[in-house]
Amino acid sequence: MAVLTSHTLNGFDGTHAGFIPVRLINLTNQNCLFDTQMDAGGRLKENLDARLLSPEARYELVFETKDFWQNQDLIRARLHIMDEIIFRFSMPDREGHYHIPIIINPNSYSVWWSGD
Repeated sequence: MAVLTSHTLNGFDGTHAGFIPVRLINLTNQNCLFDTQMDAGGRLKENLDARLLSPEARYELVFETKDFWQNQDLIRARLHIMDEIIFRFSMPDREGHYHIPIIINPNSYSVWWSGD
């Protein structure tokens, strides 16, 4: 079993970005491995069945940020154009832990992989 974790942080005001919908798709076969949302503290932990993973596959982690920003009290909200953030990566270790934190802003983001 692999574990995928994430943490979404609001770079605009420094708070946690909770309840953002997120899904993981295997781009090789188009299977959706999960479709869920971050918790109230902007955290995600998903256990992934190793039998469903392939070291050769590419994966797409999609954060749907549009509604999060529309629900914020931002002066320039009408200028928000980024509806989702897509991070593409591989998971070469079927038993690995993949921690992918992300700092989001209304029109930018920063994402990285933090491995064990």
